[in-house]
Amino acid sequence: MPLAFSCVALLLAGAEATLALDSPTDATQFPGLDRLPGKVPPHVWKGLAAVWARDHAKWRATASNDVGAVVFLGDSITEGWGTLGQDFPKFKVANRGIGGDITSGVLYRLKADVLSLDPAAIVLLIGTNDVGDGADPKDVAANIQLILLAIKDYNPKLKVIVCKVMPRADHGLRAYRKKIQKANSLVETLVKTEPNFALCDTWKVFADEKGNQISADFRPDHLHLNAAGYAVWKKALEPVMAKLHLATGRAE
Repeated sequence: MPLAFSCVALLLAGAEATLALDSPTDATQFPGLDRLPGKVPPHVWKGLAAVWARDHAKWRATASNDVGAVVFLGDSITEGWGTLGQDFPKFKVANRGIGGDITSGVLYRLKADVLSLDPAAIVLLIGTNDVGDGADPKDVAANIQLILLAIKDYNPKLKVIVCKVMPRADHGLRAYRKKIQKANSLVETLVKTEPNFALCDTWKVFADEKGNQISADFRPDHLHLNAAGYAVWKKALEPVMAKLHLATGRAE
């Protein structure tokens, strides 16, 4: 039975999603793998704790201005989008990407970093670090399900755009492809069941007909986007935003 339609899975996921909403409002320090909710990979990037603390210190200064924004939530690919405000001038936007973050990290900090802002909408891209850190694709999808259920529990009408994990070819490891495609397929099944969720196919726009990464859109590390890549992502998001009829409030 597909993940999205298993009654037992939904009951268990709902319980964990509620725990995520009950998590501490202060998520300024990385808690360690043993305290993260959901399915946790064998290890994480050793620099995650430092980047996590640095970003939270930065966000404290802007949090009041970010209330009511369209929140872009994810890892370093999201964090690296330095031209969000210029690229989406009709929207008030807030960047809540943390380099090296994983799906269970997003679940842990969801309330403190995102829901506390009463967001107008959420654009989610997360999962590539889970795969790189050795996670099973089913666990990646299960954690994203928990994130989406927690958002729905907070506000059933909140619009969420879920971006597929992008192709990666760092270290020449093409083994990532099958794992990422499996996780994306499971997440797509979940998203299609919810009218206020929409999928942005950020796999297809960055892969050729053989499923290989289009390297021209990525930095030399074959993981992070370059300027051309962010332009492609922007173009992919625009029709999805229009489809969901996102509010167009600008920062004053």
